[in-house]
Amino acid sequence: MSQPHYVYIMLSDTGTMFTSIIKKYTKAPYNHASISFDPELKEMYSFGRKNPKNPLHGGFVKEDIFTGTYSRYKETTCVIYKLQVTNREKQKMKRILDIFIKNDTKFLYNILGVIGVSFKEPIEFSNAYFCSQFVAEILRRSGIQLWDKLSVMVTPDDFRQNERLQLIYEGKLFNFGPIKNPKK
Repeated sequence: MSQPHYVYIMLSDTGTMFTSIIKKYTKAPYNHASISFDPELKEMYSFGRKNPKNPLHGGFVKEDIFTGTYSRYKETTCVIYKLQVTNREKQKMKRILDIFIKNDTKFLYNILGVIGVSFKEPIEFSNAYFCSQFVAEILRRSGIQLWDKLSVMVTPDDFRQNERLQLIYEGKLFNFGPIKNPKK
């Protein structure tokens, strides 16, 4: 019998002005979504700030908790889920992700898509994503359909509400075991 395979989805709130504005509108506790293939979140991807100091320059990012945007916001709160997937689904996700990695400069942050969600009107472009749209699209393209709606309409709170995701941690990001006590 083969071992189960998982991907990890982290929802977070850094407390920045941008996230505070979104939070006022959504009333959701978390407004950023990321996907990882390891439980220590060492390899985590999303759409967000390209430069931790510049909130206006966004796109596809490999997030580094210790040197990236999170390192500037030590009070970040988060919730981390795991989703059981097949080995084939996980390998498909990694192949899809490789396309983003190899073409990272061609992708933009879909701010219009974020606005579209608030008006319940999908606004999508072939090379632009926002965080939860990206994570939902990686899952969808690998054959995992968690919702009956377009990826561009998926919000971070949709992940929180999905019964297929198993909660593994909620609290301060820097108190999460593997981050607080990283393996050398």
